Amino acid sequence: MSRARNPILKLDLQCWRKRLLMALVFGGFTVLTARAAYLQGWRNDFLNQQGDLRVQRVVEIPAHRGMITDRRGEPLAISTPVESIWLNPREADATPSQIQALASKLDWDPDSLARLFANKGKAFVYLKRQLHPEVADSVLAMAIKGVHSTPEYRRYYPAGEVIGQVLGVTGADDDGQEGIEYAYQSWLGGEPGAKRVVKDRLGNTIEDIELVRSPKAGRDLTLSLNLQLQYLAYRELSAAVAANKARAGALVALDARTGEILALVNVPTFNPNNRATMTPERDRNRAVADTYEPGSTIKPFLVSAALEAGAVTPETRIDTDPGWLQIGEKRIHNVHSKGLLSVAEVIQVSSNVGAAKIALAMKSEDYWNVLSHAGFGTAPGSGFPGEAGGKLRPYETWRPIEKATMAFGMGMSVSLLQLARGYCAFADDGVLPRITILKRDAAPAGVRVLSAKTARAMRDMLESVTQSDGTAPQARITGYRVGGKTGTSHKATAGGYSANKYIASFVGMAPMSNPRVVVAVMIDEPTGKQYYGGLIAAPVFAKVMADSLRLMAIPPDRPLEIVPTAGGSAEEPS
Repeated sequence: MSRARNPILKLDLQCWRKRLLMALVFGGFTVLTARAAYLQGWRNDFLNQQGDLRVQRVVEIPAHRGMITDRRGEPLAISTPVESIWLNPREADATPSQIQALASKLDWDPDSLARLFANKGKAFVYLKRQLHPEVADSVLAMAIKGVHSTPEYRRYYPAGEVIGQVLGVTGADDDGQEGIEYAYQSWLGGEPGAKRVVKDRLGNTIEDIELVRSPKAGRDLTLSLNLQLQYLAYRELSAAVAANKARAGALVALDARTGEILALVNVPTFNPNNRATMTPERDRNRAVADTYEPGSTIKPFLVSAALEAGAVTPETRIDTDPGWLQIGEKRIHNVHSKGLLSVAEVIQVSSNVGAAKIALAMKSEDYWNVLSHAGFGTAPGSGFPGEAGGKLRPYETWRPIEKATMAFGMGMSVSLLQLARGYCAFADDGVLPRITILKRDAAPAGVRVLSAKTARAMRDMLESVTQSDGTAPQARITGYRVGGKTGTSHKATAGGYSANKYIASFVGMAPMSNPRVVVAVMIDEPTGKQYYGGLIAAPVFAKVMADSLRLMAIPPDRPLEIVPTAGGSAEEPS
């Protein structure tokens, strides 16, 4: 079309307008060129920084947790490298068959996993934590867009259920949640490091740039436990609980001189490598956190208080006829009338009437002082979390019947660990050790709670308990002199005491010529034919004590003899 025939084409801009338009266009290009030259020539660092902010990231470098070992260096808890699989749904892209295969590998519901892939509102979701590296590699080999892995550490416990409640467990982030793992988190837990990396738009690391902070590994922890003895104690306690159809059981073995815990076992237990076995009934550290009425195992502390106060001597005669003692409206009784007994015989045959008469003949304050100084009523301070302090009421509140029943362990509560520690005072000439779950190079000074004379007198009485006319001949060990005290108590229930639920216990020491080891055994609610401590707890003591003395290479202190497997008299239930 010609310019003459089209009126629009006839329009012509004025000369100054054309020049203004051209000036603006070239001016804009000039500004942009100058800006580009300025940024690239004088502000190059700024551009690099802005570019780096879009591709560089600081990522965490995991630090492995410190190892836990027994006193001989045997590993109890170690950290192993694992991988965690995570998903970025915003960039995720997978076929239905890939989602099905991934769900099978990670134990996911395929429909739930498909919905997760379709949820583009999230940028990070864990699919599976702490996978074995081989499994993680097989997942990554599927090359599913948006699926990534992160290195982590997982705790492994070689001894498994044998030491479950002692060690506890760690969480998905490798932080202690129970037991020793929790109590010593600040010692065992490492400090993660950091590094700067370059990532592509899919979040994959393509280059390590610099180390920002080196990871700091956790420190190793050496426990006082002897894993061999722990295995043996677990075997014997488990067998006793099963044989007597009991609800539960606990055992503590202590070095009476150093206060170190050599073994601590609870049944039932759980496997810390398999969280599915953890239940409220199985993960309780009964020996440390649970309390119960100690029954006749408390009588040696009563007699010790009476000896210290000068109220009796081992030869003082106590008339226990006619086999019961009336105090107000309450009656304390023996199953059989024992007649005239010496104080030593009250311990040997475990007379409740004799113990009650000794208590009533002395000041409440004297008995309370011995119990309090021996650690009852306060947490023992072993290093375990959740230690129970038990119950020991002020002596000013004791009524006569309460004073009498506390002579054989009613109206107070203790943990098995407390009780074992208290018996160490008899073993070490009246000195109560500071107990610990950590291995010691040298034991700190203990606290004197009894005179050496009283402690030695009590050892003689405790040894008589294991003789043929005592309540625990089954506690004897071939080649060693042993001593201890039985306990059989009715379980306290809401509103009173159960008529047919018992706690059977035995606490003892060896060798009596120079005691080194104290072992306490508790069987909760035995439902078999027997329920007396001398019949079901004392045999466990004998086997574990024999193993302890052998492992510690402690020489025998008596001629070899045939040890009886039955006999003796049953202690009075309290």
